[in-house]
Amino acid sequence: MSVDRHMLHALELAKRGLGNVWPNPAVGCVIVKDGLVIGRGWTQPGGRPHAEAMALAQAGENARDAEVYVTLEPCCQPGRGAACTGAIIAANIRKVFIAMGDPHPRVNGQGIAVLRAAGIKIEVGVCEAEAAELNKGFLLTVTDRRPMVTLKMAVSADWKMTAGDAAQPWITGAEARRHGHLLRATHDAILVGVGTVIADNPMLDCRIAGLEKFPPVRVVLDRNNRMPMNSKLMQTADRIPLWILKENMVPEVLKTLTEQGITRLLVEGGRQVAQSILDADMIDEIIIYQSPNVVGDAGLSAPELPKNISLKSEIKLGNDTARHYVVG
Repeated sequence: MSVDRHMLHALELAKRGLGNVWPNPAVGCVIVKDGLVIGRGWTQPGGRPHAEAMALAQAGENARDAEVYVTLEPCCQPGRGAACTGAIIAANIRKVFIAMGDPHPRVNGQGIAVLRAAGIKIEVGVCEAEAAELNKGFLLTVTDRRPMVTLKMAVSADWKMTAGDAAQPWITGAEARRHGHLLRATHDAILVGVGTVIADNPMLDCRIAGLEKFPPVRVVLDRNNRMPMNSKLMQTADRIPLWILKENMVPEVLKTLTEQGITRLLVEGGRQVAQSILDADMIDEIIIYQSPNVVGDAGLSAPELPKNISLKSEIKLGNDTARHYVVG
């Protein structure tokens, strides 16, 4: 169906905002008239302008009597910009297809009501499951008061997460590590423990051309003030955001991050942190990069995966394999 096709187009556009629009949701919008796309938009970095505003500006006067396909219910109250419902009404749009309603109290059905009151035809639920999956993080901050949590681990064939060789610290190859940087770009923040900082001195940035402009916030758990002042994280804190948290319990950490606007959290560092998140049963997705190489007894064993996981995808990255699991 053309309706699904246009909404899937909007969803692909929305993905461009993942990792750089928090605390806003990543939204996509396509405007169609006489079967032709005349406007496209997605939430811009920092959350403004919204997808609808971008698409309407592109369509211009041609938007009259057109159809709008948007992945989330349009906002109805002005914030840092005008309300999207007002812009849609002013453009004389004929019909709006909405993938799913926005559960945030500022919207929650009001955007749909405003558009209907203006005489615009509305259809809700087109590609709803895909839209909910895309904005899982934003939705969880509203319903569960926590971000979406993704656990990332690199492991050997014998399930070790350290190589046991200081001269060759990497378990996986260059392709897998590059994919890991792409994964960072789709999350708002990266979480590690201070032990990982002391042992590995990581940068936790996104080293992919074109994506380095919107680095995720680097979060370090350090309740005992062990953070090395000469670490790469501290030395680059003036240009890449660095948050040091003193909270000890996982629910407290996630609550703090939610209050700061984080919607998508990538947990990267250390066996202890990974085990704590697993024990708290607050993981939504798991990404495993597995090498075909055996480390042996010199390596540190990785935590066991929970039983209630299902494989979402599997790809080869050089000699390594990346498996994407959904928890629950």
